[in-house]
Amino acid sequence: MKERRIYRLLFVALAVAVLSVSCIKEERYLTDSSVRLAFSEDTVTFDTVFTTMATITRQVKVYNRYDEPLLIERVSLRGGGASRFRINVDGDTSRVARDVEIGAGDSIFIFIQANINPNDQTSPFLVEDAIVFDFNKKQQQLPLTAYGRNAVYHHPTHPHSVYYLQMNARGGIDTVWIPYSIVDCAGWDHTRPHVIIGYAVVNSNETLHLTAGDELYFANDACLWVYDSATLDVRGTLERPVLFTSVRHDGYYDSLPGQWTGIWLSTGSKGNYMEWACIENGTIGLQVDTNVDNSPTVDIRNSIVRNHSRMGILGQGAWIEGDNLQVSCCGEYLLCLMYGGRYLFSNSTFANYWRYDSRKTPSVRMNNYYMYSETTIFPRPLVQCAFRNCIVYGNYSGNNGSGELQFDWLEGCEFNSEFRNCLLRTALVDSNGAATYAPAPSIVGGDVVVGKDPKFKDAGGNDFVPAEGSPAIGAGNAMWLKSANDLKGRPRGNPPSIGAYEGE
Repeated sequence: MKERRIYRLLFVALAVAVLSVSCIKEERYLTDSSVRLAFSEDTVTFDTVFTTMATITRQVKVYNRYDEPLLIERVSLRGGGASRFRINVDGDTSRVARDVEIGAGDSIFIFIQANINPNDQTSPFLVEDAIVFDFNKKQQQLPLTAYGRNAVYHHPTHPHSVYYLQMNARGGIDTVWIPYSIVDCAGWDHTRPHVIIGYAVVNSNETLHLTAGDELYFANDACLWVYDSATLDVRGTLERPVLFTSVRHDGYYDSLPGQWTGIWLSTGSKGNYMEWACIENGTIGLQVDTNVDNSPTVDIRNSIVRNHSRMGILGQGAWIEGDNLQVSCCGEYLLCLMYGGRYLFSNSTFANYWRYDSRKTPSVRMNNYYMYSETTIFPRPLVQCAFRNCIVYGNYSGNNGSGELQFDWLEGCEFNSEFRNCLLRTALVDSNGAATYAPAPSIVGGDVVVGKDPKFKDAGGNDFVPAEGSPAIGAGNAMWLKSANDLKGRPRGNPPSIGAYEGE
């Protein structure tokens, strides 16, 4: 009898549970035709997209601002299968997502990519589509836009056929194999941008001529390598400089350093000339190796080198002459002048306001030796390292008080540094005019301005024009001028300002 009562009680409990479940109301969804979705962006826009290359993934949030859940019957692209966009709806990667629920006061993510087919146009062209939301017997659309550009692509055609030697942390030498392509210098297309993937090599005895408005975009780890006996000749203009930059420029990537390797003028390259160039967003902007003849390895003028994760310009036993330069915002050095050589910079601004982490090195380093190991050091004379009408400034305060300059010299080997009409981060001379941080026989001109803020218009925003009241204004010497105009094309003053720009 007891067992029979227990079974009855269990049956009653089960019946009550089933009845309770059946009485729960079905989920109610918003059905009013006036309901509208809200978006984190009114239009999802991609910056310039090179044809055949997928973009970064953008994201948009879709909001249900109401107090009840909303059921979207269908999320799709207006262009259907022919669309140049692809979407991922809260994890659903199918072309059409169905029955997507957004809870009361909740949201979902949609991820979008663009991939544009090439055509015959040489100028950017607009590609449009929309994400379509079907719900409550109506549609709502979110516009998608991208500017497509056709390009010339340099893909590696020789996967592992060239190498260079690199010293490792143990003092030994590693062989580094590089996938590369050979640049067709004679057939270079000046009507379209060029996208470099891997190493693009200017071959021996060839000259790559780049003209006003040429644009070179570099993928991750890509490099323009000017080989032994080869030459790079860059002739931009103020209005149409030659651009060397990263492929990716969407939002955060627009000025992000370290996205490509850099320009490498290797040992044996000669007669290189660069005017009105912009080199940005790489690891080492311009690497210049050992000089091989009686002329500068590279003469670079009226150019900007900025936003590099390591160095702006690296000279290794090179001969570099630079005038009207802005070299700015690098993770290590703006100028790293190693293994001796010969360097002359005039009317230039070296401004390092690195913002990605704490910088551990000064802006300019120069030395006169090559260290093969801790016990094997080779003297390499620094024949000349001159700065005239130059600003060397930044936010680094280490290096034993010598600020943005680092002198690394080997006793008994030639080391000639020179500063005339310069504005420097900290003093190079004591109260009697004697050099305190620079090794003899360094020359420090009597018109060097030390320890004074150059008062840039907006250092954080990369505007290095001296503002009103700057000690750089009118403090230069006209005898060091090589150009009648500054880096903005404005006439130089009399006397001129120190640096690449006249003051405002």
